[in-house]
Amino acid sequence: MVPSHDAPSLGRYGSSTAARLQDAFHFPALNTSVAEARRRVAAQLREWGIDEVACDDAQLVVSELFTNAVRHTDSEKVGCQLRLSGAHLRIEVTDQGHASTEPRARCSGTDEESGRGLLLVGVLSKAWGVRPDDSGRGRVVWADLPHGRLPH
Repeated sequence: MVPSHDAPSLGRYGSSTAARLQDAFHFPALNTSVAEARRRVAAQLREWGIDEVACDDAQLVVSELFTNAVRHTDSEKVGCQLRLSGAHLRIEVTDQGHASTEPRARCSGTDEESGRGLLLVGVLSKAWGVRPDDSGRGRVVWADLPHGRLPH
């Protein structure tokens, strides 16, 4: 497993200090990395005390976004960042290689095996979108999911 680049940190908001949990990792842009990313997200969210429904939804979103980055870009690695802030979880998946088209949800025929991933992301997310990464070569696909925290 690739070590985390970001440890939990404290952010300053107005006059109060609020904990903002975050984690970042990357894996090679291989089909086998999709399952590794899903497991990493599940473990991290459980450690943060996120409820099972939100964990399941986040795993599905990460799986779809990672799969798209692996299949549709010329990346050598795919990154993922998780940020827990207030009542939402921000998931960002970053690729290194610019694909020829921007990710968008599309309707697939009933006999097609793929093409519904971003529709699922849209259903599970409060919002999602795409922006260029910091290098300008790749892109970041992000999704904000609602979550619940389990009582400690």
